[in-house]
Amino acid sequence: MAVATLWAGPEAVRPVDEPALAPRTTDIPAWISAMTADQQVGDCVLSQLLLGERVLIEEIRPDGWARLIATEQPAAKLDPRGYPGWLPVEQLAPATTDPAGEEPVVVDATVTALFATPDGDPVLPGVILGTRLTPAGPARDGWSPVYAPGHDHPLWLPADHLAPVPSRPPSAVEVLAVANRLLDVIYLWGGVSAYGIDCSGLVHLAWRRFGVRLPRDADDQANATTPLPLGAERPGDLYFFARPGRNIHHIGIVTAEPGYGDNRRMLHASYTQRRVLEESLTEDRRATLVGAHRVRPCTD
Repeated sequence: MAVATLWAGPEAVRPVDEPALAPRTTDIPAWISAMTADQQVGDCVLSQLLLGERVLIEEIRPDGWARLIATEQPAAKLDPRGYPGWLPVEQLAPATTDPAGEEPVVVDATVTALFATPDGDPVLPGVILGTRLTPAGPARDGWSPVYAPGHDHPLWLPADHLAPVPSRPPSAVEVLAVANRLLDVIYLWGGVSAYGIDCSGLVHLAWRRFGVRLPRDADDQANATTPLPLGAERPGDLYFFARPGRNIHHIGIVTAEPGYGDNRRMLHASYTQRRVLEESLTEDRRATLVGAHRVRPCTD
């Protein structure tokens, strides 16, 4: 799967979710566009997994569903091993070992596809920014061959859609630039893709592009980052929000140094406006702002 959806349970799946349940190629854009605004924020979806993301299978049911742990999405409050949830077994492939000596690469295009041959037919559409792949040889005529789980032969994608996995921590500005490419993406509860994403998914995916593994949920992201005095935040840092006596419920990425009169700006996936946008903090956001944090490692 280019993108597989992690469900709260098999019984949580709705008729509208059929495009996200295909055994070989999910149609995430069709799935999201078919939902009403209320269905897009239903709590049946927990998260999403990208092509090649490793999981630990705990149970396989006779009806074809697997209970598993998404080990690349930390979720300390739920399971120390990763994010728990359910997937159709047919959306899983056996884990493979990367060929010796091959340095992994990461998808740097917002969305791309894998092809059977250069300029051939697409085999796996909808491959998302931040997906890690293993090279299968040198580029040829602007195309790069890569290994993909579940496929016996290398697949191809435009060479300029790939980048080396960084060997150094990213700068906050680099991460913010990646997150900015997701402006206007639809808000999807549990989403972690360029088709639909939620507030903590936006943060998780932007840092994932650079090999920094942040937790999946906002409250866990707060625990995994370094608090700053309000006023010391800089673009690329994080704002966290909570109501009195409640857990953190929202997160945004700082886009400007704080201005006169408590004016602050952030990029975030907005539940109320149902899309990713960059804006000044509203009155409600200012009232519920509980802290600014910095991701470590991250350079200035």
